[in-house]
Amino acid sequence: MENSIPEIETICRQLMSLERRKKAKMLVVDDEPDNLDLLYRTFRRDFQVLKAESGIQALEVLATEGEVAVIISDQRMPEMKGTEFLSKTVPQFPDTVRIILTGFTDIEDLVDAINSGQVYKYITKPWDPLELKAVVQRATETYELLKQRTEELRRANAQMALLSTIVQVAQVATAVEESLEPIAIAFGENFAADGCILQLVANNSLNSAQGIYSADSPIENWLTEDPLVKEAIVSKQIQGSVNIPADPDLSALNHYTASGIQAHLVIPIIYRDHVLAILSMQWKKPCQLREDEIKLIHLSAQQVALALTSTQAV
Repeated sequence: MENSIPEIETICRQLMSLERRKKAKMLVVDDEPDNLDLLYRTFRRDFQVLKAESGIQALEVLATEGEVAVIISDQRMPEMKGTEFLSKTVPQFPDTVRIILTGFTDIEDLVDAINSGQVYKYITKPWDPLELKAVVQRATETYELLKQRTEELRRANAQMALLSTIVQVAQVATAVEESLEPIAIAFGENFAADGCILQLVANNSLNSAQGIYSADSPIENWLTEDPLVKEAIVSKQIQGSVNIPADPDLSALNHYTASGIQAHLVIPIIYRDHVLAILSMQWKKPCQLREDEIKLIHLSAQQVALALTSTQAV
């Protein structure tokens, strides 16, 4: 039932590994059916290939499917040139890597598109399949690097915002009860939880003071019934299950089945070996926390303990 932190980290890494093994999405756009089918056959083993016969149709595909890693588009198409289509994808999907196929010399359009960052590379028609595969491989690596950097920046900003919120709460709250909800909201938003509860503990039991965050509909507080909470208070260690439907000790519990929660982490907030509060983070899908996020949870829990004690001293 209960998972130690090393076990939680292992399961999270397994879930992340499965996620990474999914095929990346690619969109191929060409008004010639034979070329479109050839592109599909060339890349279907390595990518989830989406097809469109025009720029307008391609925009509709993106609106439905969302971001793709690579777009390969023919340049000369009716209604909309390839460069015009690609330029329309930049604002919403800045990290997508774009490749143009061209069978004629339209240097001005291509140079403008490349210089403005809308096109990664152009390939002349008829193309060499090996050359095109090599270009797409480099394009995919570029996309993954861009996504990694974007995610690292987002993560750093989110972590700074979380720690900043905790410090700010400690400075402005005049009573410990006032600090609970803003801290719960900060954790819930930072870790994309569906629900988050920060509840005070006294004499190794939960008391009525609580702060609740809910991503959508209101959530119920069933922590007094939860075995993970009881174990976290007793052991003074993080407890959790990252995949409750697969956990026979938890999946049959009424509060999990009724709430639809599929992952639950319980973090004891400890100061000088005393449990001051319990932080409960809940997700309606199996958890995919990264190692750095778990480290942030440890660090933030220490900051929350300081915030609560400083507020109690006011």
